[in-house]
Amino acid sequence: MSFEKINFKNAQGYELSGRLELPADRLPHNYAVFAHCFTCSKNFSATKNISRALTNAGFGVLRFDFTGLGDSSGDFADTNFSGNVDDLLAAVDYLKTSYKAPTLLIGHSLGGAAVIYASAKASSIKAVATIGAPSDTKHVRHLFGDQIEAITKNGEAVVQLSGRPFKIKEQFLKDLNEQEVTATLKELRKPILIAHSPQDKTVGIAHAEKLYQAAMHPKSFISLDGADHLLMDKADSIYIGEVIASWASRYVEQVNDSSFKTENQVAASLDRDAAFTTQIVAGRHYFTADEPESAGGNDFGPTPYELLSSSLAACTVMTIQMYAKRKQWNIENVECHVNYDKQHAFDCENCELETAKIDTFTREIKLTGDLDEKQIKRILQIADKCPVHKTLHSENQVITKLIN
Repeated sequence: MSFEKINFKNAQGYELSGRLELPADRLPHNYAVFAHCFTCSKNFSATKNISRALTNAGFGVLRFDFTGLGDSSGDFADTNFSGNVDDLLAAVDYLKTSYKAPTLLIGHSLGGAAVIYASAKASSIKAVATIGAPSDTKHVRHLFGDQIEAITKNGEAVVQLSGRPFKIKEQFLKDLNEQEVTATLKELRKPILIAHSPQDKTVGIAHAEKLYQAAMHPKSFISLDGADHLLMDKADSIYIGEVIASWASRYVEQVNDSSFKTENQVAASLDRDAAFTTQIVAGRHYFTADEPESAGGNDFGPTPYELLSSSLAACTVMTIQMYAKRKQWNIENVECHVNYDKQHAFDCENCELETAKIDTFTREIKLTGDLDEKQIKRILQIADKCPVHKTLHSENQVITKLIN
């Protein structure tokens, strides 16, 4: 994964701070804009996890701070829901001008309502996804509790939201009352995915039902069973990010005229602040490598040695099946299980030394089919002839060059 810190101005002239995350080859097949939840920021954990899941699938994702939040300029007290929609449209225009017009909008909580409004005004948007979104922006009023009377009486009041103080002005309440999410959704006529948790205590599941009923086909619903409103469990946010990426692939054109080339069509990218979470592109395929949490990673993907072991396992079963088909032997299925470790060599003279240990791949093969003992013996011999097995046993070299 690669990223760029960017800044762009909204209609009021305020400078908004954003982060554009790109696939490892920096050439996404589509761009998306993510709208974070009310009073959250672009660096909220769920926002990052969802964005990175999309990046893994080849999307470029712009996440940014709304006016007066995070690193964006302006006063949050002077903002309202309509202003959030305008900020989203400014983000869409920025991508259109500086990169490529986005085709996907994703919104979390109140950001979900905002993307419905923004997508109706942005012609480039081909698909919309909401997560825990309210069906009526007036719903947000309950977050202000007993301060609503003070806001109405005094024109403003300080409200505690997510443990932090925010100044809310009366114009914010009036703007919320003017918004009609479901009415806008009925006229949208764009594919929409509505994701919601039945256990959401902030925005109840009934809101998802109203959104779904208002939306026109094609429309989809995903239940985030067991998740909380803010998706604090990273497994929940990664899951919905992957689901959105897969769902959106049906509605956006995934043509990547990538001129990105390496000898083996493989590249890896790691940001300074990403621990060990590494984005990989191999040909047209995107995936993630990582280290377990015990080693300081996020456990978002297999370790480098697990990937290496996977290569041996995959090559083994491919080679066996190819040989069996050529011989017209009946192997319905072949499994290869591989473990990697460092072990002492069988003939080591100083086994107590760490340097006496060698890289060891323990391979176990399971064959399902009608084979006699002679055939099985031959299959095991063929396993040792798979190309990756030969490579691991060969004298190898790694030539390193610096790319300017």
